[in-house]
Amino acid sequence: MGDEISRSDFSSEDFKEFRQRLKNETRILMGWFENNDFETTDGKCGFELEAWLVDKNFRPQPVNEAFLESVDDPLVVPELSKFNFEINSIPRQIAGNLLSHLESELTRNWEKCVSHAEGLDAQILAIGILPTIKNKMLTLENMSSLKRYFALNNQVIRLRQGKPLELKIEGKDFLNVKHQDVMLEAVATSLQIHCQVNVENAVRHYNLSQILSAPMAAVAANSPYLFGKDLWDETRIPAFEQSVAVASFPDSQGRTVGRVGFGTGYARKTLLEPFLENLDGFPVLLPMVLDDDPSWLSHLRLQNGTIWRWTRPLIGLTKGGRPHIRLEHRVPSAGPSIKDTIANIAFFLGMMAYYGKRKTPLESEIPFSDAKENFYRAAKQGLQANVKWTSGKSISLLDLLEQSLLPNAIKGLQEEGLLAQDIDHYLGDVIGNRIKTRQNGAVWQRAYIAKHGLDFQKMTHAYFENQKRNLPVYKWTH
Repeated sequence: MGDEISRSDFSSEDFKEFRQRLKNETRILMGWFENNDFETTDGKCGFELEAWLVDKNFRPQPVNEAFLESVDDPLVVPELSKFNFEINSIPRQIAGNLLSHLESELTRNWEKCVSHAEGLDAQILAIGILPTIKNKMLTLENMSSLKRYFALNNQVIRLRQGKPLELKIEGKDFLNVKHQDVMLEAVATSLQIHCQVNVENAVRHYNLSQILSAPMAAVAANSPYLFGKDLWDETRIPAFEQSVAVASFPDSQGRTVGRVGFGTGYARKTLLEPFLENLDGFPVLLPMVLDDDPSWLSHLRLQNGTIWRWTRPLIGLTKGGRPHIRLEHRVPSAGPSIKDTIANIAFFLGMMAYYGKRKTPLESEIPFSDAKENFYRAAKQGLQANVKWTSGKSISLLDLLEQSLLPNAIKGLQEEGLLAQDIDHYLGDVIGNRIKTRQNGAVWQRAYIAKHGLDFQKMTHAYFENQKRNLPVYKWTH
């Protein structure tokens, strides 16, 4: 989905030709898995961080075209709405000073974006859902002027036979709004963590990423409010899932599988399985027929880019090189600070490293149904959630974090050879104290509103000032 397309209207012949090419490219991918034609090196990590452009009153500022033209950096790219953009990192090996390097790189790019935004009388903010966003702001006039977004909107509405999209979320309050286009998706901004994996351990890491989605959702929760309603700790999860709700196929329990979701099960033999599901289960959204070499898998990757699993498998290709497999972990919210962002990455990498080498795979002890239920419970209840872990019994997620997940994440990063001072800082300090104080972004936002009343502009201003100081959220006062 990241690449622009040349048009937004398609014929029945386009759909037919696209599906044929998608089938052919899936056969090519099948051959790569059979012959183990992937790069054997793993351990690279990168990220994408989505952010907001806001005015001096902390309301969305739809100026991303002028902003991106001013920044002029291939690592800073558009998102669906004109008040969003995304910062990408350069992938690096998971070793040594990776974490402090990522913070330095993100800080440098963030400050560059701050400077260019100020030239447009705008500010930038990283938060899961902007508390000042209003439904009436989500119009096609505020959609980024790229054909791929208009095509996405047209095809989603076509598949819904013109029926409006509906957000129905029950939390502390109840939200029920309808919308005639996909701009509801723009309310949700996230941190996406990319990890390159070997084909031999790809299945285990893919399944593990799904299992770890629950603690990641709770620890990184940062979006309790939408349209003035107090909903889930991580309202971004149901909001994104419902914002492009297109029926696909029924799962094993007969429930309709959406294009945004947790997935339908663990991978069993290879990561070819989700791509076969992409081919057989999901209608084509963007049938852009391309003249690329079939081995570039352009149609397969375009189809995969319109299916938003919370852990999404990716096929990476470089000119002249062998293909590689990446996992895109899409669970964490954006924000609250740059330090918190790097700490969230560190926590995920540490857990993946530790449990990826555990003698008994977690997926053999935690059924997929429990992993999925854990995820949605953690997204709704945050750090106060109970989950089912290896014993099959319901336990406090806070106890699990303190007694097992955080200590094991620290061990995992130590075994990967990361700098001890970085591990101490991002995991021992930032994540450790976030868990100890019970204060993530969602908890801070609610506490601020409880103290000061329903003034989302004032709260967002206070949030902005804390983020600008790059204080970890556990240190934020109300």
